[in-house]
Amino acid sequence: MSFFGNTVNSLERALDYSSVKNKTISNNIANVDTDNYKAKSVVFKDALSKEMNSTFVAKRTNVKHIPFQSSSLEGSFRVVTDKGSTYNHNGNNVDIDKEMTELAENQIYYQAIVDRLNGKFNSLQTVLKGGR
Repeated sequence: MSFFGNTVNSLERALDYSSVKNKTISNNIANVDTDNYKAKSVVFKDALSKEMNSTFVAKRTNVKHIPFQSSSLEGSFRVVTDKGSTYNHNGNNVDIDKEMTELAENQIYYQAIVDRLNGKFNSLQTVLKGGR
């Protein structure tokens, strides 16, 4: 059993995802004028749906043991390159409007996760202080 529980671990994985997504979007924006550069994106939904469809059941050696299912989505997002399109005359396919929109959306997502994580730690701090 984790000291912080599954919620903090899930929030940590969400921050990892958002951080990789931010780096990928920033790289796309930085290469908007690079000849033959192909935009990259972070894919998580495929891994999530795969995980949701497949369940892992641990072997229980005693009926009093708690059954559990796998929830190891850590590292399950991946960066993919879109090679199928070209928007610019130089072979580049970065759509700056789309990238800026995704960047703003990702920043809101990241801030929401950080706020939720701060709330968890504030709750823990309140408990440690005896409710004061």
